[in-house]
Amino acid sequence: MVQVKNHLPARYDASAPMFLISTAARLAGMHPQTLRTYDRLGLVTPKRTSGRGRRYSMVDVDKLRLVHYLTQEEGINLEGVRHILELREQVERLQSEVLHLTQELHNPRTSTTVSRVFTASAEEVWVRTRKV
Repeated sequence: MVQVKNHLPARYDASAPMFLISTAARLAGMHPQTLRTYDRLGLVTPKRTSGRGRRYSMVDVDKLRLVHYLTQEEGINLEGVRHILELREQVERLQSEVLHLTQELHNPRTSTTVSRVFTASAEEVWVRTRKV
């Protein structure tokens, strides 16, 4: 059996723009004109070179494959696909924010957790606040 070495750098960046439109179209199983249409509609927006040429990343190719699946297999129109992509991006942003806030909450140096001790008597109520 022949072993194929992985020639990707150790720190491969899937969001790096590296594919010409023809290569991205082939990887996504589409015609290059379809990619131009999706770019014009704002569904998948590749990076641009100084000469205005499109450069697609693996993230873009994965998104193209998702658009293809949703339109061809699920029968969703492009406006529905746009809405799905926007919701996915919103969910990713919110998940990232939750992760950040959770880490901040559990980090004792940045935690602003305050504990309160309430004591009461018939005449008055005392609230003592201390930073933990």
